[in-house]
Amino acid sequence: MTTPPTPGALAGIRVVDLSRILGGPFCGQILGDHGADVLKIEPPQGDDTRTWGPPFRDGVASYYFGLNRNKRVMRLDLTADADREVLLSLLAEADVMVENFKTGTLEKWGLGYDVLSQRFPRLVHCRVSGFGADGPLGGLPGYDAAIQAMAGIMSINGEADGDPLRAGLPVVDMVTGLNAALGVLLALQERARSGRGQFVEAALYDSGLSLLHPHAANWFMSGKTPTRTGNAHPNIYPYDTVATATAPIFLAVGNDRQFRILCEHLGMPVLADDERYATAGARSVNRNSLKVELEARMGTHDGKALADALAAAGVPCAPVLSVPDALQHPHTAHREMVVEMPGGYKGLGAPVKLSRTPATYRYAPLAEGNQFLPREAANEG
Repeated sequence: MTTPPTPGALAGIRVVDLSRILGGPFCGQILGDHGADVLKIEPPQGDDTRTWGPPFRDGVASYYFGLNRNKRVMRLDLTADADREVLLSLLAEADVMVENFKTGTLEKWGLGYDVLSQRFPRLVHCRVSGFGADGPLGGLPGYDAAIQAMAGIMSINGEADGDPLRAGLPVVDMVTGLNAALGVLLALQERARSGRGQFVEAALYDSGLSLLHPHAANWFMSGKTPTRTGNAHPNIYPYDTVATATAPIFLAVGNDRQFRILCEHLGMPVLADDERYATAGARSVNRNSLKVELEARMGTHDGKALADALAAAGVPCAPVLSVPDALQHPHTAHREMVVEMPGGYKGLGAPVKLSRTPATYRYAPLAEGNQFLPREAANEG
């Protein structure tokens, strides 16, 4: 007899997820992975990311599949009075509502926080927005890449002599989803004391700015505008890709002890006593000459073998892997970071590991034809 999965940490919490695209749905998926009962409400045309492909499966894009597991799904047209009444019936039983409507939209429908908080005082209302509702940019739409540009992220991403670059993944959206989930958990914890819900806001702009370490700290202290440094760290060295005979590897040397181990392993221990490189500050100042010294020696080694040997010796170091290589790495399987579910679904696993109430994977995102619940099933578990 198969033992049923342990209820997740959020078992018993009901979430109504009205959000679309990335940040909000990612928040909902995190809550769902940890046991919350998440009902995703989509407009009649569906979440935009259903079309963000190829690749597609059964007419639904992979982008959607990556953000919407562990959710039941219902279509509602919230411009219609009858469907708004269905939503209100759902919220009467809900603990959390997640939404990312344009500022003023829910208010126009009589579903703003001022109304909902009076009707459902225990409800945690989480809004994901671009810039927040007020201020000089309040109410403007926000997409990840535009926020990367405006929050300064692109200005410090790329080669020193190249153009500003967008990070190769939607880091602002995903961190906003994490912040939203964190905000929901904080509000639920406070509700356990006060008995009252509250408004939680996670703005992409705030999240983008929050990622600027150490560049913001450097500017606050020095007044010098941060610049692009390619793969190199602005404060410490060697913390950069370094060429080998076969492929570049990434060295992440964070202290003098690690640097000494590196030099000894490479057969050049005198380098660790050279005043130009003996301390972290000196290595950062003299990074160009140090890179020449390291690549002259490392250029004779096989990259993967060298990275493995250095890591085993205690020097943070890694080969630069492709996405398929990373996802098929044995340690990825060991950490349960690839999830497979019936119907051919594969997705990334939950990165937070709990010993007694681990994440569970109960519902895969399904094809459009059989995924949507009828409205009369709104309050069914």
